[in-house]
Amino acid sequence: MTHFTDLVDGYRRFRSADYRRQRERWAQLAEAQSPKVMVIACSDSRVEPAQIFDTLPGEIFVVRNVANLVPPFENDGGRHGVSAALEFAVTRLNVEEIVVMGHGMCGGAHAALTEMFQDAAPGDGGFVHAWVSLLDGARDRVKAKYGTGPEASREMELETVRTSIANLRTFPFIPEREADGRLTVHGAYFAIADGVLHVMDESGSFAPA
Repeated sequence: MTHFTDLVDGYRRFRSADYRRQRERWAQLAEAQSPKVMVIACSDSRVEPAQIFDTLPGEIFVVRNVANLVPPFENDGGRHGVSAALEFAVTRLNVEEIVVMGHGMCGGAHAALTEMFQDAAPGDGGFVHAWVSLLDGARDRVKAKYGTGPEASREMELETVRTSIANLRTFPFIPEREADGRLTVHGAYFAIADGVLHVMDESGSFAPA
């Protein structure tokens, strides 16, 4: 089991090896970042975008949260972390592509499907319940078609991607950039058990990459 002291040891290995080998790259990154791709992924410890996509520092702008969700556009004065990151990546960094990546065995998708934390207080699951309520419509569709078995669980995981992409397009600066070719949105799903990445087509279906 990894603890903070192990992380510090890892930093020392990084500082004496990778950092030295890529010193010129880190010097460039110290000046500015210019990633072309934004990845919206789950916080799950088993799903690390930089590892899955084999990228170097500075190549992808990553946002991670429970069930890789994007909320719809809201101008209510609230503190919107995902929306702020999305705004910054698209309108300031001018990323050219956004990838929303779901994954297998997603606890957030399971919580949404089973309504696990319904009526729970904050600190006892209430925050999770409020967040995954973004999937309420998807849950109803999935249950109506698949019930609550294993097939429903996988479909719910795929729905996290479809829902997030639909919500992405409620932000005015997304569809306008898609329309003029400055931005492309992709959906993906990483199956932890076999390590296969599935890519979503325009119809919302997924197939191995």
